[in-house]
Amino acid sequence: MTLFRLDASILPATSASRELADMVEAEWTAAHPASDVRRRDLSLEPVPATTWRDAVQGGFTPEDGRTPDQREAIALAQELAAEVLDAEGFLFAVPLYNYGVSQHFKTWFDVVSTVPGLDPQGTALRGKPATLVTVLGGNYAPGTPKEGWDHSTAWLRRVLTDVWGLDLRIVHRPFTLVGVNPALDAFREPAAELKREAESAAVRAGRELAELRGAS
Repeated sequence: MTLFRLDASILPATSASRELADMVEAEWTAAHPASDVRRRDLSLEPVPATTWRDAVQGGFTPEDGRTPDQREAIALAQELAAEVLDAEGFLFAVPLYNYGVSQHFKTWFDVVSTVPGLDPQGTALRGKPATLVTVLGGNYAPGTPKEGWDHSTAWLRRVLTDVWGLDLRIVHRPFTLVGVNPALDAFREPAAELKREAESAAVRAGRELAELRGAS
């Protein structure tokens, strides 16, 4: 039994998404102590931006005509996809960066999606349980001044549920820059409450992730 965990934070030592993901993982491990956790850290091992281009071009090229870069990209895509296809549960920790999807996650997703079984036309992952942990420096909820500026969460939900068919739970924590950016000091109390809510949600999501895997 394997849990696949992917982290996309570029600041591992101070990452709010990793902290919440650790809580989710702890619940999985408590329920399945003999299971494996396969980790992919996109900060320590970023997927090169040219890999998707080379894997796609190589896919349209006869094997004997592929360039060395195309062969290397296809091999990496197959390695990354195997980590996903071999898992029974999933944990993704993906912060919002510059109001959009982390480039590290987007590149990783594009590359693994070149492999049959993980492409948009069909996936072997349908129905498998997953948790997405996403954190935001500000707050983009309805009624806030920057409502609608989070262009990451909806995309992540779309590709993980509609494309891959995962049974997804989302742990969402806004205002992680409160206490870091002085311009947000007025929001210390609501930020603290949102942090507590996210931590409780992470524990619940971890238990549900483990239970859903145990029931499958």
